[in-house]
Amino acid sequence: MGSLGSRFQSPSQGPEEAIEGTSTSRKHSCECKKRKRNAQCDCDSEQEDDDALLDTPRRQDRSLINNIKYVVKNIFQSPVFRLTLALFFPLLCLCVCFPNLRRKKLKSTSRYIYQTLFLNGENSDICISALGQEWNLHKVYLCQSGYFSSMFSGSWKESNMMEINLEIPDQNIDTEALQVVFGSLYRDDVLIKPSKVVSILAAACMLQLDGLIQQCGETMKENISVKTVCGYYACASIYGLDSVMKKCLEWLLNNLMTHQNVDLMKELGFIMEQLIQSSDLFVMQVEMDVYTALKKWMFLQLNPLWDGPIKQLLADADKSFFLPFLSTDEGAPFCSVFKYVRLQYIINDLASARILERDNILPPDWLTSVYKNQWFAMLRTEFDNDNGPQEANREEFELSSMRCGRKLTKDGDYCWRWTGFNFGFDLLVTYTNRFIVFKRNTLSQPCGGAVSLQLRRHLAYRLRLASFDSRGKLVCSRSTGYQLLTLEKDQEYVVMNLDSRLLSFPLYVCCNFLYTSPQSDNRPDSSEQESAPRSLS
Repeated sequence: MGSLGSRFQSPSQGPEEAIEGTSTSRKHSCECKKRKRNAQCDCDSEQEDDDALLDTPRRQDRSLINNIKYVVKNIFQSPVFRLTLALFFPLLCLCVCFPNLRRKKLKSTSRYIYQTLFLNGENSDICISALGQEWNLHKVYLCQSGYFSSMFSGSWKESNMMEINLEIPDQNIDTEALQVVFGSLYRDDVLIKPSKVVSILAAACMLQLDGLIQQCGETMKENISVKTVCGYYACASIYGLDSVMKKCLEWLLNNLMTHQNVDLMKELGFIMEQLIQSSDLFVMQVEMDVYTALKKWMFLQLNPLWDGPIKQLLADADKSFFLPFLSTDEGAPFCSVFKYVRLQYIINDLASARILERDNILPPDWLTSVYKNQWFAMLRTEFDNDNGPQEANREEFELSSMRCGRKLTKDGDYCWRWTGFNFGFDLLVTYTNRFIVFKRNTLSQPCGGAVSLQLRRHLAYRLRLASFDSRGKLVCSRSTGYQLLTLEKDQEYVVMNLDSRLLSFPLYVCCNFLYTSPQSDNRPDSSEQESAPRSLS
């Protein structure tokens, strides 16, 4: 308390003086406040000076604000301001909505260079001749091309020549393509028509213009359709555009069987081999439809002038083959394609097996080996307690899974099974309320084929959904990936829950299944398996 009290009173003051001093200091520190202020006080003048330095007088504040309001009000009400706003507001909107207008001067410069130097050929220092046409160009621009840069910088005789005659060995290159390619050296942007992209790509590859080559590739990928896909694929394989080849193959895998087209089958050639062997092929219905599509394709390859409706194509193809056709010299080239048909899933259906025998297209030994393998697979299922794949890997799944699919024309409720003897595994597929459900049907619904009564059955599967636009371009897609699933009797499992915002009809459903395990003496006991799905390695 002694130290605290020393702050309020000095040792020389008494208690009364200390209290009086404290109260007086709270009111005011100057004694002149106790009397009328007729005389000027030094403390007051000092305080007013401080206020004058720190604050602006309030009356002046109000006056300045009122003046500003008055000026602003008069400006906005002025007819001149309104007219100015009416004239310049549309221009401001144009600049905001179309920012390219602000670069008008830059584009005008580029256009001037293109018009003056390229089209008019002013101040040209070299003349290029090709395919009967001449271009008056400039070396400084031509050096952007790797082809001309090497020509002018090396010890070639053309480095000092004023006229150069280009030999064009590539038949895909024409004068219109050369016009575009040479012109691209004088401008920032190039418009590439999809119908001319192949010839422009050929010219760009010859002149080693990497930027233009990349632009051609992007143009091709954006314009793949039933009319362009085969030509683009062939062109990309010639000029080494792997990304374009991949995109074309993806388009064909999605559309070959979902949107069958006579002209497309004629142009396909032996690209068909890569499509048929892939497990990514969107198969509609069952594997028998793959065989039927191949039969049509082979007929069109042998009869390229055939012209008729696609409904008549199969009937004409059935009349054209005799004997084991693939064993003949005429049919031998097609063996490499037909060998990728997964015949084990065709002979499981009686009607399909009879068509194979009637067509007599396949060599007899092909079918004999398939019948033998499937017979042993059935015996293993019935007598060796084969409950299906439990450790299947992705490679095995790719080579031997069953391919099937279905088209859902509109949103609604659907339930179906892919027919055939699937080793006693009757699998029902249901689409309802945007859920896709697998059900192992054992006792609840009648089935035409034998039904396995084993407690658990295993299967490997992959389910994919896709929808396409009018050009066959993928609009949306979903996939479960490769999964292993264990189902008990009459058990259901929700395979996919769909987001309604991603759905677009018609919707194509494609499934791959593997019902039997590979032949092995060391298979895990089925009782150790769980019913949850597992991803394949």
